[in-house]
Amino acid sequence: MAFDYDDTNIFARILRGEIPCDKVAESDHALAFRDIRPQAPVHVLVIPKGRYVSFDDFAANASDAEIVDFMRLCARVCASEGVGLDDGNQGFRAIANTGPHGVQEVPHYHLHILGGRVMGPMLPRQG
Repeated sequence: MAFDYDDTNIFARILRGEIPCDKVAESDHALAFRDIRPQAPVHVLVIPKGRYVSFDDFAANASDAEIVDFMRLCARVCASEGVGLDDGNQGFRAIANTGPHGVQEVPHYHLHILGGRVMGPMLPRQG
């Protein structure tokens, strides 16, 4: 694993209530809040409440209940933020940065939901 879980990371501190957040939604196993440095008109982070470092850690080790709850909260956020494809909305991008090559900054799994404008190509085309 690229990172060990660090209980002092900013998301762990948000989950403990030590640092405030602009909460969008919450469930039994996950929390969604606005990014403090938004990269799009809609930029929400969804994090599990469990101690998971990355997407692959969460996918491999979270319980079925945690995974379902997390995904359903993501769907609620997309709907409430008006970026899901229902009702003629135009879509969004979901990004999980993982490890050094993925430029992960916080060693707690988090999914970025970005929308409200065209996101452009995901990566520049090579060659």
